[in-house]
Amino acid sequence: MPLFGLLHYAILLAILGICIIPAAWASANKAQQIDYLELAAVMLKDGHNDRALMALQNVDLENKKTDLARFHILQGLAYLGLNDLVAAKGSLQLAAKHGQKDPTLFIYLAKVHFGLKEYRKTLEAVVKAGPLVQKDAALISLKAESHWHLKETEAAIRALNDGQQAFPNDERFAKRKVFYLVELGLYQEAVKLGRSYLHRPNTTASDYAALGNALRLSREYQPALHILEIARLQFPTDEMIAKLLAHTYLDQGKINSAAFILEQAALLNPTLQAEAAELYRRAGRFHKALTLNESVNDQKIKLKQRLSILLALRQFERAANMESSLYRTGLLEDQDVRYALAYAFFSTRRFAEATKHLDHLKQAELFRKGTELRRLMEVCKTEPWLCT
Repeated sequence: MPLFGLLHYAILLAILGICIIPAAWASANKAQQIDYLELAAVMLKDGHNDRALMALQNVDLENKKTDLARFHILQGLAYLGLNDLVAAKGSLQLAAKHGQKDPTLFIYLAKVHFGLKEYRKTLEAVVKAGPLVQKDAALISLKAESHWHLKETEAAIRALNDGQQAFPNDERFAKRKVFYLVELGLYQEAVKLGRSYLHRPNTTASDYAALGNALRLSREYQPALHILEIARLQFPTDEMIAKLLAHTYLDQGKINSAAFILEQAALLNPTLQAEAAELYRRAGRFHKALTLNESVNDQKIKLKQRLSILLALRQFERAANMESSLYRTGLLEDQDVRYALAYAFFSTRRFAEATKHLDHLKQAELFRKGTELRRLMEVCKTEPWLCT
């Protein structure tokens, strides 16, 4: 979540202590000393965080009249605006040390701690912020997520319930609760809650995905397919929906349907082409897989997949002729690819080349298979009629 953009403007003005600057300020007596704290506050209000820091560099910290608490909070807000969370944390903590007691300070600190994944300190800052937290939906959500990251699941869900009660029209709490329930394996509860908001306006693809995935994980495949097919019609370009729908078909052993879904999705995202081809290969549709393989951009994925398809098609000569390409792309470092190529050479009776690749096998299972292949080659040499 944005750490600075959600801050309340009115609260920011109050804590910065910005006063109305008369128009004549710019033309004031040049001899009058510049109030750099006030100047930094104006820069912050205008979103010039770097300029605010430059102004603050001119503040005399040794002067007993300098408001150190205000100096450090201005500095902390400037660092926060620049997304320098470590520096922001240090400055805001110094502001508290020098007597800044405004609870808004701890809201800023909570956001900084959360951004630094300091979840326990986030919750401590939230407590110090007091009643202000209940007026900010984003902060309640932050509180829930902090509990969740700390594996305090009951506290996380209680925070979401508090958020729903305080902000009944804010859907983030119900959505987040669905994700939590899915993570906890409480799929039926997740589905029940998900259906309650799925038909609301502004429902997103991720909302459908969360509910569809919850149904899938609870093995409610038909309702999952129903939800995800609706989502696919509403969000035809969403890759997440396509993948979930394909996985739901895969869970039921419907490989061809899953492959078709990914093939369609690959029209918009070519990186899915390899996955679609692999599913067609698993379904035994080798020529279809080979056709899709032609369009795969990643050469390593393409060649490795092509080798397996050609072997499945028993096109051993074409597979063996891939040796130079496999070497050039570094794929021969893969022991499985080595064995597959050796098998292609064996199947074309090019035993010397097959042996050369078998010599590189170190993995126990592949070494065992290689030993068997060597035995078969000896049989073919002494009794060639057995290998026709």
